[in-house]
This record gives sequence, C-alpha cells and structure tokens, in this order.
Amino acid sequence: MRVSTLLAATASIALMSGAAAAAPAAVATAAVSVPQDAAYTDAELKGYATAMARITPIAQALNGAAPNADQQAQMAAAVSESGLTIEKFNEISNAVGANPELGARAELAAATPSPAGSVGAGVTDTEADQFGAAMVQLQAVLATVQGGTPTPEQQAQMAAIVEGSGLSVERFNEISNAVAQDAHLRARVSLADARRN
Repeated sequence: MRVSTLLAATASIALMSGAAAAAPAAVATAAVSVPQDAAYTDAELKGYATAMARITPIAQALNGAAPNADQQAQMAAAVSESGLTIEKFNEISNAVGANPELGARAELAAATPSPAGSVGAGVTDTEADQFGAAMVQLQAVLATVQGGTPTPEQQAQMAAIVEGSGLSVERFNEISNAVAQDAHLRARVSLADARRN
C-alpha cells in the first residue's frame, strides 16, 4: 500500500464519517491522535486490508476531490463489509501510516496462505528474515551491474552476501523463485524487513 493512496483513502473515509471538516485539505492536515502501542488483531488488520483494496480505486479516481454521495456510500460499504467501524478503520489507517511494521502485518493478514507443501509454506521466519536482509545487500550490488550480466567479481560478491546471510545459495534461489509467485511469502519477507528496520 502506498502512503499517498493510504492518505487519500483516509481523507475520504474521514469525510464520510463526519469526523472531518468539509474541505479535503483540512482532513489531510488535521492533527490525528494515533495510539502508539495499539495492538490490532490479525482479523482487524485483514478487515482493514480488505476494505483498502476496495477503497483505493475509488480514492484514486477522486484525484484529491471530495467524494460524491455514491462514492461515500461505496467506501462506507467497503468498511462495513470488512467487519470494521469507520472509526476503527480510520484508527488503523492512521496507525499504518505511522508504523511500517503494522502496514506489513496488514498485508500479511490479507494474503492467502502459502499452499501446504510449497516452498513458501516451508520457509521459516528466520529464513524470511535472512532472505530479506540478503536482498537489501544484493540490490546494492545489482545496481552496479552494467549490461545486465554481473562480472565474475560481482557474482562472487553476491554469493558471499547470500552465504553470509545464513542461507545456502540453493535455498536462497528456492525462496527467491517462491517469492515471485507467492503473495503470502512476499508479505512475510516484507514483515521481516519492516521489523528489521
């Protein structure tokens, strides 16, 4: 979820709940109290992510304009059908905007679990963290690759990064291939990244 999309959706939901001033600019700049240690359940985070998936296209279509009555009704229905109140949705939305780890938890809660027996299902939390940490370092090396093919020195550097992460090159490649196809595993890696940062 991109922060700009999140803010647009938050402003729109706040408008329809009557909790905000009439002007969208006032909503975006209003001071918001975000509970610092709020503990949200996976069900609440899944509801939030489900509602956001339906609200985001509506908010994007607004281009900063105030939503009309039909758009407000669609957004309110998305929140209601997610099992959240508008107030709880706004609270979570503000907390997600302030806490990347909470946003990653919401993404994970909404992702369909990895199929039983798949590589993704077999990846431990430690491996997800090791993979994510190695990817950050690998991206820095890959940014220096010219012509699409790493030099022998760059290949050796990348292998050392992977092995230094605690994963074998073979296991890293298995996880890398699975991440490309498995949204739940991607969300687990994102959560590990958010916790590490």
